[in-house]
Amino acid sequence: MTAETVLKNARIVLADEVLTGSILIRDGRIADISEGGMAGEDMAGDYVIPGLVELHTDHLEGHYAPRPKVRWNPIAAVLAHDAQVATAGITTVFDALRVGLDEDSDMTAAEMRKLADAIEDSVRKDRVRADHFIHLRCEVSAPDCLEGFGFFDGDERVRLASLMDHAPGQRQFAKLEAYAIYYQGKLKMSDEAFRIFCERRVADSEANSPANRAAIAAACQARGIVLASHDDATVAHVEEAVQQGIRVAEFPTTEAAARASKQAGLGVLMGAPNVMRGGSHSGNVSARTLAEGGMLDILSSDYIPFSLIQSAFFLGEVVDGISLPQAVAMVSKNPAEAVGLDDRGVIENGRRADLVRVRVDEHVPVVRTVWREGRRVA
Repeated sequence: MTAETVLKNARIVLADEVLTGSILIRDGRIADISEGGMAGEDMAGDYVIPGLVELHTDHLEGHYAPRPKVRWNPIAAVLAHDAQVATAGITTVFDALRVGLDEDSDMTAAEMRKLADAIEDSVRKDRVRADHFIHLRCEVSAPDCLEGFGFFDGDERVRLASLMDHAPGQRQFAKLEAYAIYYQGKLKMSDEAFRIFCERRVADSEANSPANRAAIAAACQARGIVLASHDDATVAHVEEAVQQGIRVAEFPTTEAAARASKQAGLGVLMGAPNVMRGGSHSGNVSARTLAEGGMLDILSSDYIPFSLIQSAFFLGEVVDGISLPQAVAMVSKNPAEAVGLDDRGVIENGRRADLVRVRVDEHVPVVRTVWREGRRVA
């Protein structure tokens, strides 16, 4: 039996324009887009945009381990996380799980596998609203990085892996003051303990990063997993990323690295919270600066799910030279294309009917309805 839904009287954000009209959904796909009206559900002039595609969110861990030494049921954690991302308009989400654990983490590689199992079980049993994939955040400086990566051998839901190194004095924490604010404050260390901590982290990076980075890059290329760099700060970092087959440049920390990534054909990804705050919490380059310079392709909510839709409407409204369709593409079409998902991310005939109804109120987007493959999920 054919299932049809019509959304009428909508401001439809297409790839290159905003069209007032109607969308016909048939069997989970977009079957027709037309100006004017049809009989159907009245959108009352609200925007309808493609479902958002989130490539890097650390949000799930907070539901599973909400306090030090506290653990929540992993399926319940997945469902709480899923509900929050779906109601923020995210219909495809790459849940970031750690591979290689810093000493500031009280979690284990086995717990990361447990979370992955909870994601996969929830997908199989149709518990979740969004479409879930796995993003492995590979801390290549950690001695146990390859061991943790091994927990995901043969896991087909792993579609993205990022290579990161959070040792002080480079990349995200080129400024030691920012590193001290983040780690010394978090771990409540004395100055002497912090000095020893930094020396140990630098030593781990020097001992482990080159070999781990190369091994994981080779494994991902063999398995068809998309690779992302993380916190590139220099042109040399970008050149290394290109040699390793990187396709996405996550959170470049300098304008020079972002420009080099863009010129190399990498998708430049920045944090939506950076956009909304007007700058990086680590004192690195502003995402708004990159957007204004044409060096920003993809936005990620990182640690605040709602920031993704918020930043898209903010950029489309505030930044000169960026239209609403271009801004929406940063949270839908561009991330989908970066990871090879060519069935979603744009409102056009034949694509998945992953859609979000949005009303803007006091410059804040209000998510009113969310559909995934034509089924209402929020």
